[in-house]
Amino acid sequence: MESGQISDHGFLADGRSAALVDRSGSVNWWCPGRFDAPSVFGRLLDDGAGHWSIRPEGDYTVERSYLEDTLVLRTVFRTAQGEVALTDALALEPDSRGHEIGMRSPQVLVRSVRGLAGEVPMRVHYRPRFEYGRAIAYLVERDGMLEAIAGAARLTLRGSVRLSCADAEATATFTARAGTTHNFSLGYAPTYDAPLPEVPDADRTIADTVDGWRSWVRQHEYPGLYAEQVRRSALVVQGMTYRPSGAVVASATTSLPEKLGGDRNYDYRYVWVRDFSHTLRALWRSACFDEVRRQFDWLARAMGRIEDEPVPIMYGVLGERDLTEHRLEQLGGYRDSPPVMIGNDAWRQRQTDIFGEALDAAWLMRDRLEPLDPEVYHLLRVLADQAVRDWKLPDAGMWEERGIERHHVSSKVQCWVALDRAVRFGELLGKPQEVARWAAARDEVRATVLERGWSDRVQSYTGSFESDELDASVLVMPLVGFLRADDPRMRATVRAVERQLSHDGLLRRWDGDPAAFVICSFWLVGCLALAGERSRAHDLFRALAARVNDLGLFAEQIDPLTGEQLGNFPQAFSHIGLINAAGVLTDVEENPVLRHRGMPPAHFTPPRS
Repeated sequence: MESGQISDHGFLADGRSAALVDRSGSVNWWCPGRFDAPSVFGRLLDDGAGHWSIRPEGDYTVERSYLEDTLVLRTVFRTAQGEVALTDALALEPDSRGHEIGMRSPQVLVRSVRGLAGEVPMRVHYRPRFEYGRAIAYLVERDGMLEAIAGAARLTLRGSVRLSCADAEATATFTARAGTTHNFSLGYAPTYDAPLPEVPDADRTIADTVDGWRSWVRQHEYPGLYAEQVRRSALVVQGMTYRPSGAVVASATTSLPEKLGGDRNYDYRYVWVRDFSHTLRALWRSACFDEVRRQFDWLARAMGRIEDEPVPIMYGVLGERDLTEHRLEQLGGYRDSPPVMIGNDAWRQRQTDIFGEALDAAWLMRDRLEPLDPEVYHLLRVLADQAVRDWKLPDAGMWEERGIERHHVSSKVQCWVALDRAVRFGELLGKPQEVARWAAARDEVRATVLERGWSDRVQSYTGSFESDELDASVLVMPLVGFLRADDPRMRATVRAVERQLSHDGLLRRWDGDPAAFVICSFWLVGCLALAGERSRAHDLFRALAARVNDLGLFAEQIDPLTGEQLGNFPQAFSHIGLINAAGVLTDVEENPVLRHRGMPPAHFTPPRS
């Protein structure tokens, strides 16, 4: 297979895992059971790592879309002989609705082929490869179904077309005539200590899954601007939520490169505390209040009782801490861009911004946390105390530099956020003398950032203290209330970042970053809106929102010269950025105080420098 672009893929989800399907009807990625489980289809990362394709035999054109308000994908193939529609879904539990979807998904991938016009010759190619391509299963026909078992995994395929098996793969041809339907159901289960895989009726399963997704959308009515884009992004974020715990993974994939041929390939199928307040704000913005509470409960359980020990910066979907990284040597990488990595050694890093992420999230949803549970009360106090203790230390920073620590401005700002929110909680969180200590540290952090984070030479706040290197991470300063967006130095910073790091509205994180980082551009939208540049902010938002693929999906990065999406896909942070930017634009348009005074949507006035 000649690999296409990352953005050629559609995204399916069931509340536990995700699958990616390309424009030619090939399932190139599925890690059933949970997002970070071993793949059974991994052709995304190596041609030999397994796939399942259903497509016309001859030449064809493609048009595809999600069924309205769902993550059920419909691909229409048009050929010289006629037209055929392929509908793909990861099944939700039968009859699950609203906030119950994804809790007990059956781990089934269903595919339905329906002839629309004429007679179209079709081909099926089923080639499972377990554990990232390491294990090749025997394919055995049993009771009219096709079983594949190797190691710890078992797949059972039931279809209305008989497949022929040879060399650990199966193929079939059939003709899709107008009005006819050919269905396939593929169920997964562990080999041992589990029931056999389910293989339900595809038509009923697809219809029920459509109803499940739409019931969830009906419970989350976003009232602001750009509702269509926000609704799609909220669905993507929901699709990247491991529903049994409520944790939102950063992405559904591992090791999709930031630069073709580069080596900055990482496993993003985990949960970062760094993303936490951004995620909660996006869920809150998109009216996902139940998900907000479950997210915070997950964080408290994942962190457990902490005292003086360092707080982990990331976790597995059930709160696992040891995410030790290793390379999968058997995989060549996406478009021959190795390495392929499992795990992520960033879990070992110090990132002091996590204090602010957690306390900002708690402040955002304070009405739903009061009275504070003893566990949450203890957690927030300890995080505030650790911010007092550690804010002067260098760290790996938001972009997780490996092998070096610096005094990153964005990390110091988030320490200020932690202390500021702790002070705002006041006696709900600490005794008067403790609140006074947090306030004193907060003021010291702020004074230090204003002095050491500013560069006279480049007329901007920079990425780290005593540096002249610009970094887009400083755009969070007005968004978290550290500085007003119309502060003269903040305005100068925005101008400098745009001048040096922007190309056609796409912002790189730093000079030399291989591609633009999507969420940074959405931060710029918020800064412009809050600074009173509403027209520019709206224009930039619309231009960014148009950068999605044909299904409304963002990767982590975009090549500003070619427009190609790069990095892991789909990327929660990118969709979260869109939701939050739409929320800021809504706030600014609806609230004259925000419009004229540069206040962020956090219900307090940030100070001037």
